[in-house]
Amino acid sequence: MPLPRYGVAAGTFHSFTRDPSHDFGHWYHGHLTLATPDGPCASALDVDAPTDVGVAYRLVDDLTVEHIATVRALPDGFHPLASTPASGALDYARSPMLQDTAWLAAAAALFRRVRVAVTRPAPGSPAFGPDLADRLAARLPDGTARAFPWVSSNGDNALDVLLPHVRAASRIYVFGQGFDEGVGVHDVHLNQGDPVGSRWYPDNGIWQDGAVVCEHSDGQVVAWQIKFDTQVLTTDDAGHPR
Repeated sequence: MPLPRYGVAAGTFHSFTRDPSHDFGHWYHGHLTLATPDGPCASALDVDAPTDVGVAYRLVDDLTVEHIATVRALPDGFHPLASTPASGALDYARSPMLQDTAWLAAAAALFRRVRVAVTRPAPGSPAFGPDLADRLAARLPDGTARAFPWVSSNGDNALDVLLPHVRAASRIYVFGQGFDEGVGVHDVHLNQGDPVGSRWYPDNGIWQDGAVVCEHSDGQVVAWQIKFDTQVLTTDDAGHPR
């Protein structure tokens, strides 16, 4: 079933740490803690994984407070969100604020369909991470298109991109699944597109994706996204790969 405790934690920066050791190609996390009325709210950020999984990150940095008006109106603390666009929930494939320019997204989707048809990757293989379409998008001249390519994460590079924003933010929103016990958020990543046979396949769903969204005092908003290379972004209405 989709995530039962999906929501968003809102608060201000409290602390940020990394796992004490990092064996590249193994599970590795950043740890972001928010100050909230309920006490420190912890979140674990998956930024590296075994090579048969892989991780990618993306930074969308042209947003404003108008894009997050629904969740911005909430007081600090954790709030359950319905898995609908009206609730303020995020969906990497469907939230308008997270989409590249239409012609660029269509070209990238066509390239990926052709690549999959030719290479026929096995379900669950790490074949859906950053690719040529992302590398080309990163080289587009400024002003050509709205383009925020995915970047392969080695763990620290993804956290290095995020850290200046969380430290400078006037308010931070962490989207994901609330802890069973205590105050915190996990599943701060794409929560759909896991393949048949995956232990996470039953958790697939739309409008339940995790991210860290930073609001700055000048009204700028930045969204930091994470996905695993085994997950696809083309999903059906149940969040399953199609």
